[in-house]
Amino acid sequence: MIKQLLQKNMKGDAVLWGIVIIFSLISVAVVYSATGTLAYKKMEGNTEYFLFKHSFLIIVGLAFMWAAHKINYRYYSKLSLLALILSAPLLIITYFYGSNINEASRWITIPVINQTFQPSDLAKLALISYLASMLSKRQQVLHDFKGTLMPIFGWTVFICAFIALTNTSTAVLLFATCLLLMFIGRVPIKFLAGVVVVGIVAGGIGLAVGQRMDTAISRVQDFMDPNEVPFQLEQSYIAIATGGVVGKGPGNSDQRDILPHPYSDFIYSIILEEYGLIGGVTVLFMYLALLYRGLVTVSKSNGAFGGLLSAGLSFSLVLQGMVNMAVAVGLGPITGLPLPLLSMGGTSLIFTGISIGIILSVSRSEDDLERNAMATTVNKPLNAPVNA
Repeated sequence: MIKQLLQKNMKGDAVLWGIVIIFSLISVAVVYSATGTLAYKKMEGNTEYFLFKHSFLIIVGLAFMWAAHKINYRYYSKLSLLALILSAPLLIITYFYGSNINEASRWITIPVINQTFQPSDLAKLALISYLASMLSKRQQVLHDFKGTLMPIFGWTVFICAFIALTNTSTAVLLFATCLLLMFIGRVPIKFLAGVVVVGIVAGGIGLAVGQRMDTAISRVQDFMDPNEVPFQLEQSYIAIATGGVVGKGPGNSDQRDILPHPYSDFIYSIILEEYGLIGGVTVLFMYLALLYRGLVTVSKSNGAFGGLLSAGLSFSLVLQGMVNMAVAVGLGPITGLPLPLLSMGGTSLIFTGISIGIILSVSRSEDDLERNAMATTVNKPLNAPVNA
């Protein structure tokens, strides 16, 4: 009974479903530990406040993932341009009128529910979907610069430049993902080289005009200077070193009281401290498994759009995860990127859920086609013509 219910309502790649559920359970445990002191100080001793809030948001994210996987992924092709057109002015409004947190206006506060919304999450999902749609439809005319490549390059540069006004790391990561998607989509190298140059110039202008120029420069300089260790990174090193191989155990982190943003930007440091090298490597391999299952979906896809969409979303999520983990262990300059599926957040959890739901939708559609093909073969009359 339960098995049939799960098979009916959780279609697509079963391994990917399992990975997401395991990530969700880990996230609840680690965020609860990382926010204990914060909740005690800000919520008048209610140490379970963030536990219940984060658990609720995870359930909401899973609900969006389930809803997204029930929709035929081909509909996302039709919605992508509309979502792009909507996200562009939202990015501009956010820059001028958004809620300023940590010297960056990245959020819009939604009235009534008083919940912050990050338009860059919508823009990222919309841009990847739009590129997958355009590249799949124009495979035969990819050398047509004006008719095919100009809209692709224009939207990519425009969206990434506006995100760079308030969020440098997200803009860079999205631009890299788009370039990778274009390469997979067989855009000629000479055109890719051109969009890299234009993107660097536009991104530089966005960075100079925006809010994060000084912060970005100082973080790169700190990373390049072997004698300069930022406070966040110093505390992250302590967490990693004291965690050892097996860790201190769940809820036993000491650095959560000192490390800035231990529940979001540096949650991987808390994982390494409490669960040790074993826990850290396990999380790393789970992200690689997520990427692998996304690429399996790509390989099974019978259409260019499904394959490109699954590839773009898979690379986007895993690249962000790799960058976050690299920052925690000192392999990259400090960024404000959360760890997908693990960090505490609101809209980031929802849009991550939608992204994975779309990948599952591609997987579900291909599985349905395969089952239908097998059923047709099984039910085919023995005396039917070969080409029937």
